Amino acid sequence: MVPLYPLRLQPIFKERVWGGRALEAFYGSGLPAGAIGEAWVLGEHAQGTSVVTNGPLAGSDLTALRLAYGPALLGSKSAPAPGGRCPLLIKLLDARDDLSVQVHPADGDPRLPPGEPGKTEMWYVLSADPGASIVYGLAEGVDAGAFTKAVRSGETMRCLRKLRVQPGDVFYVPSGTIHALGAGVVVAEVQQSSDTVYRVYDYDRLGLDGKPRDLHVERALEVTSYAAPPAVVRSEEPPLNRWQPLVCSPYFVVELGRCETAWETATDPGGFEALLVVEGQGAIAWDGVEGKIGAETIGKGDTLLIPAALPAYRLTGALTVLRSRLP
Repeated sequence: MVPLYPLRLQPIFKERVWGGRALEAFYGSGLPAGAIGEAWVLGEHAQGTSVVTNGPLAGSDLTALRLAYGPALLGSKSAPAPGGRCPLLIKLLDARDDLSVQVHPADGDPRLPPGEPGKTEMWYVLSADPGASIVYGLAEGVDAGAFTKAVRSGETMRCLRKLRVQPGDVFYVPSGTIHALGAGVVVAEVQQSSDTVYRVYDYDRLGLDGKPRDLHVERALEVTSYAAPPAVVRSEEPPLNRWQPLVCSPYFVVELGRCETAWETATDPGGFEALLVVEGQGAIAWDGVEGKIGAETIGKGDTLLIPAALPAYRLTGALTVLRSRLP
């Protein structure tokens, strides 16, 4: 069997009615035509599974590799997705237009599709137009009765908490939190491996097929939380060659790191890591078989899955990296 190594993953692009062309900053001419709202950069889901593009395992998808390698690939830590699938889904999102006002259910919600977990997520803001904002929870004092009345009378927007955003902002979005990205925001999103969305309001917008988009008002009202959302974290530039924690949750840990020249990082044998390069150019190296050193050039937009069996790796160059792992 081929020894495991850092696996570069092919992004899966999704056209969305609210999408645009901002992800060209990551993928250049590789971005397909159309209003591209999402790039799934790591995932194993019915709506898209990542495929390896480098080394002897190129062309293999995560499902095949997980079944072949077992814990050597993803590890044995907590928070597995149903069926043993990779528990994390990582994306880049380009909100050219406002996203629908929506909410996600928690694990165990009876209306979830078979094998689908709930959806808790986080956003790391990569860029934001001047004045751009997001919806993050409900306005102060809004309770279930007030929100239900507003939704049913077409006045949803007056009940929402809107916040201005800037690059570096970090939002932790537990299941049950009403939320929506606003126009002009690009984020990296780390979430449970779920694609279940309950839309509350969508501006009477038509979908890409020219038909009104579905709303899920009753389901949304059933799962909405009326607790205040977690505080916004305004991240600072991380110190060199050290991981700066952004979010530590029961589902994922997300950190930001900045490499200058060279940085050696030990891994946790209990779980995999996902590295998303958000700025810069450089390389990753690791100890291969028979004393050989493996190496790959990497740059902005690249995503690497670091298998649980790989004990360490080295980053070189000038890179800013978002690292996601299991708690």
